[in-house]
Amino acid sequence: MTDIRRIGVLAHPSRPDTHPVARDIAATLGRRGIHCWVHTNWDEDSVGPDVACSDVVIAIGGDGAMLRAARVCAEHEVPVLGVNMGWLGFLTEIERPEDCVAGLDKLLAGKFWIEKRMMLQATVLENKQQVIGSFRALNDVVISGSVFGRMVQIAAYIDKHWATTYNADALIMSTPTGSTAYALATGGPILPPELRNILLVPMAPHLSMDRPIVLSKGAVVDIEPTPENRHNVVLTVDGRVAAELGENQHICVRSAAPESLFVRLRERNYFYRSLLDRMEPRINRHGPRRMTF
Repeated sequence: MTDIRRIGVLAHPSRPDTHPVARDIAATLGRRGIHCWVHTNWDEDSVGPDVACSDVVIAIGGDGAMLRAARVCAEHEVPVLGVNMGWLGFLTEIERPEDCVAGLDKLLAGKFWIEKRMMLQATVLENKQQVIGSFRALNDVVISGSVFGRMVQIAAYIDKHWATTYNADALIMSTPTGSTAYALATGGPILPPELRNILLVPMAPHLSMDRPIVLSKGAVVDIEPTPENRHNVVLTVDGRVAAELGENQHICVRSAAPESLFVRLRERNYFYRSLLDRMEPRINRHGPRRMTF
């Protein structure tokens, strides 16, 4: 994709400091002959029509803004370019608003590549057949109790075969993207973004399976709360409570289609350097960048 004619800009709805940046980006694009729209107060349903007819969407904020933009853009197979105004900015590509002009010039000159990232589809089913709700996640799907700190008991099935029953505060089902988020904080491994595997990580397991599991590509996970639970079981998708499970309901999690698309201006091997610069800020970032042999 090199012929970019229409670009959308999504500011963070609850962060007014991103709104002037969005308008500045739109003005810069306008001066370069690009048709541009801007939304500063939006939700995932309201921007769909504009996203659908765009070539690229620019999301301003932190990783939360990227998650929100990625979910709505993936449905229309529109790539997202992130401008960081958050804390870590794992998913964003332009580090600071001051770098926007240079980044936009690279974009319009075709000096970019598109990174594809797997998403998850979490479907709530009743009596194993009736669909109650369906949700998409770029980071993770989490099953936990409705009361903080109370353990839940949930049976996990992999490809329709019982695997184990977890007694834990929560079970995290993560994409490779989410492996550097909640799953990482609970001891899970780091997966490179090009993988298409689901990661299972129990949180504070008690006398049950306590190791993370990386499932093979295409695996399907079914989660059933057991009758022994004394409190309701809750489904959280990318940090948002999506559903509370009722009797005879369970959750099916699999990879989603289409995938999320990100605009990358850096080299294709950017991931590990970007990750370690954030995890180890004490390390001298001006040291050797490449090994010589």
